[in-house]
Amino acid sequence: MKDFRPVARAALLTALGLMTCLPSASPAQAAVEIAPHRAIYKMSLASSRNNSTVSDVRGQMMFEWADACDGWTIEQRFQLRFQYSEGEQVDMSTNYATWEAKDGQTYRFNVRKLVNGELDEELRGTAEAHADRPGVARYVKPEEQEIELPGGTLFPSMHTIQLLRHAADGDKVFGTTVFDGSDTEGATEINTVMGLRKDLAQDKRFDSRLFHGKIWPVRMAFFPLASDDAAPEYEMGLQLLENGVAQSMLIDYGDFTVAAVLEQIESLPRPRC
Repeated sequence: MKDFRPVARAALLTALGLMTCLPSASPAQAAVEIAPHRAIYKMSLASSRNNSTVSDVRGQMMFEWADACDGWTIEQRFQLRFQYSEGEQVDMSTNYATWEAKDGQTYRFNVRKLVNGELDEELRGTAEAHADRPGVARYVKPEEQEIELPGGTLFPSMHTIQLLRHAADGDKVFGTTVFDGSDTEGATEINTVMGLRKDLAQDKRFDSRLFHGKIWPVRMAFFPLASDDAAPEYEMGLQLLENGVAQSMLIDYGDFTVAAVLEQIESLPRPRC
């Protein structure tokens, strides 16, 4: 069976990275004002090349973000069913619970993955990141180990804060390393290209307080740091609103692509800190 951990990583980066609120650090940087929310996406096979063994993908992804005053807590669940051309069917279910400090320096993660109802992998640990020196990820599951993180590594929320700032400032390219805890490979290099901003078309299915404003097409390429391959492990396209809501996603594995389209969305309240 193909390793579908990249599906989990792509979903996690989107869910964790697109929901936070941080004021402008300087007059030269655009302010990022994001609404906490809970969203549900329908996932399906978008395309399959002739050499692909995947004939169909169906499922759903849900994530919610909550403000914990000194950080953000994320709960995310998704379920996918993969159908193969030879007739095999595989059900994958993944649950995430994470916390990221608002200064972007500390992170906690708890990941549980099931395949056909059986536990396939469980990851748990903490991480520290620093701008001027290496950080570290400390796993307690699946086994105790430490992995060094390059200096300047970002966690998912801070990664997308910076991405949105670059996009709002008119930059077209943004590259950095990101750690999310979705596997034991350590940090991943993510190179992002942002397209031209445009007005979002109205959609009466969604609350106008969340679904409004400008939208960017974004394309991310993911490169494991341990690999010398010039080609990315996978790519992901986003239609990204300026308030952090992802209208849709397209995850490209080369031989097939998986689409995620927004079906439901609602606001989450902010706490009194």
